[in-house]
Amino acid sequence: MSEFRDGLRALPVFPEELPAFDCSALPGEPMGMAREWLATAIASGERAPHAAAFITVDERGRPATRSLTIRDIDERGVHVASRRSSRKGRQLALNPTASVFFYWRELGRQLEFVGTAVPLSAEESLNDWCERPTYSGLDEPDWQVWAVRPDRVEFLQASHDRAHRQAIYRRRPGGWDVTGSEPAGR
Repeated sequence: MSEFRDGLRALPVFPEELPAFDCSALPGEPMGMAREWLATAIASGERAPHAAAFITVDERGRPATRSLTIRDIDERGVHVASRRSSRKGRQLALNPTASVFFYWRELGRQLEFVGTAVPLSAEESLNDWCERPTYSGLDEPDWQVWAVRPDRVEFLQASHDRAHRQAIYRRRPGGWDVTGSEPAGR
């Protein structure tokens, strides 16, 4: 074993206290719980709780990941924004499959949305552009807001014994199927 590897294995992963997650009482749809988890992360003082990894795929099917801040979570999905001419904008034009992944270390929580990025209206995109803190009064016609409409949403609550709790929602016609596991992956 190397010193570096030993040092990595010795690093703490989670704080001493972690929230409980009862997988026996899951709501029928995931978006409300996703907003609750984000609100909890905001209230906890987590730094940039609205920052997420945003994953798209290129023309050869290779993943491309970057960090961004989300705009909203509603019944349409998770809202993200960028220029249509950006790398992510070009990739979404070719293949709208995307993933949005949150990791809140201080809560031991992960939240992932996987689905299709749907462009929102020109009006919503313009409003988002105008609400940016750097808005100078000039419109940006290349600006686009997308809603990642999830087909799958996964919630994971870590535990110190590694018996993590997990809830997975899968979209079906007319609603969601949900499975909860305690512990996750076992």
